Amino acid sequence: MILSFFQIDAFSSVPFSGNPAAVYPLQNWLPDAQLQAIAMEHQLAETAFFVQTGSTYELRWFSPETEVDLCGHATLATAHVLYNELGVKRKLLKFYTRSGTLTVQQTADGLMMDFPLIPLEKFTGDRQALTMALGLEQTPVSIWQADDILVELSSQTKVAKLEPNMQALAQIPTRGVIVTALSKSSNIDFISRFFGPRVGVNEDAVTGSAHTKLAPFWAEKLGKNTLKAKQISKRGGELSLEVKGERVFITGQAVGFSRGESKVPNV
Repeated sequence: MILSFFQIDAFSSVPFSGNPAAVYPLQNWLPDAQLQAIAMEHQLAETAFFVQTGSTYELRWFSPETEVDLCGHATLATAHVLYNELGVKRKLLKFYTRSGTLTVQQTADGLMMDFPLIPLEKFTGDRQALTMALGLEQTPVSIWQADDILVELSSQTKVAKLEPNMQALAQIPTRGVIVTALSKSSNIDFISRFFGPRVGVNEDAVTGSAHTKLAPFWAEKLGKNTLKAKQISKRGGELSLEVKGERVFITGQAVGFSRGESKVPNV
């Protein structure tokens, strides 16, 4: 069985930055084990698979280790493929996912995704184990939790210098750990990094889904509903954010890097 795929750099306008994702348009769903094996073979943070159903799309995301409930950069990459590689002219793309119905539309600033806002609660886990796994010498400003743990530090420099113990961090019961601080730049509100060794991604380049927590967190702290964010991984990437009620609108750019075919064994 031959399957076509595209590799897209999301949250960037130039190749070799942002977050790469593989995107597979499928005629029908393959067994979960095959989807997981394909994602493992690509060894990217996420591989997206979609099946068209009329004017909408069923969309799923897989890390090298597991299927995930929500992925921003691979959704952005999928929308880029539909608009720029497959010639879809529809103004609004509608995706049915494990996190409900998500939409993406083209704007002057890039592709805008409509995602659910994820509220945070005070962290109730083992603070000492978490801070030691992150390699922190001082107590964080605050720690919060949802499906990810959010750790606020006092400066961008401290976030940039983090060198977590990935083996220890993988023992923390969470999808991933977001570490964030105010930005030193006048045109960026806050910065972040995302560590997810538990799901097979030691450090993610740019994590759209993390900003469903980061956006409302910083909107409340800064008293503003529109924000500019930067994920300061090695590749890096920027996002424009708007908090509206229980939704977070995440806008970013994407660029195609490669396309190819995979030879997948029949089952």
